[in-house]
Amino acid sequence: MARTALLTGGTGFIGQKLCHTLSHKGYHLTVFSRQAPEDVKTLCGHVETVSSLAELSGQPGFDIVINLAGEGIADKRWSPSRKRQLRNSRIALTEDLVDIIGTWPNPPKAMVSGSAVGFYGDQGERPVTEHTPPNDEFTHQLCRDWEAAAQRLTEAGVRVCISRTGLVVGPAGGFLQRMLPPFRLGLGGKLGSGKQFMPWVHRDDVVNALIWMAETETASGAYNVVSPNPARNAEFTACLARVLKRPAFLPAPSFALRAALGEMARLLLTGQNAVPQRLLDEAFEFSFPELEPALRDAVRA
Repeated sequence: MARTALLTGGTGFIGQKLCHTLSHKGYHLTVFSRQAPEDVKTLCGHVETVSSLAELSGQPGFDIVINLAGEGIADKRWSPSRKRQLRNSRIALTEDLVDIIGTWPNPPKAMVSGSAVGFYGDQGERPVTEHTPPNDEFTHQLCRDWEAAAQRLTEAGVRVCISRTGLVVGPAGGFLQRMLPPFRLGLGGKLGSGKQFMPWVHRDDVVNALIWMAETETASGAYNVVSPNPARNAEFTACLARVLKRPAFLPAPSFALRAALGEMARLLLTGQNAVPQRLLDEAFEFSFPELEPALRDAVRA
């Protein structure tokens, strides 16, 4: 009998790849999305679709749940209303999902829920593992409450894993798509001082880590889903220019980014020297541990 999985955020950059990988592994997939069913199937393949979590109330249940829903944190400037939208798209939706799961006679074996390395806030130079105390700022508060909403399921005996994901690179999507046009024109460069760390990760490794967490019975709690080799911004941008065979000598000054983006500029000007300590300790293998091969694969489209 085919294993079953429920996905939220299945139409996103990570979710699309995850859907196809799970289908290839023989899972029967249901995707929650407010997009039209035909659009979801175009992006995600042969899946069932639901447009409201209420449709899932009283269902027999699913073997695993992977919860990736959330509006793009860098899509719009962080006004007070935008911050509320970001919280509602993550925390309120996860709270509703947990409530719905509570109506199922058969709870899932595991839920893997999204978060981000933004949980730690700005960490400067210090190495960041899953045990590093966070810096209390907006991204920490957002991720902290998002994680807490998912962890409620542990009270029902469900194994819960949290994916604190880094900056995801891969073909035809993700944050890299915003960087590529100026870099292809030779107009790229470092952001601010360029000393801030970028905890990058290839999309294939994110997808494989999510599935590993869902299927590994001993896995639980928070995992940093990042490459073992974080790069400083100056190193990342120089490597991208090299891959594209373009110069990268037009830096974006910190003051200009702050003027344009306000508080959201912290996403670009601060970072985390994050490492996937728990994944490494538990023998997870990365397909793209090094930056240059990851970027070469990401720009091939």
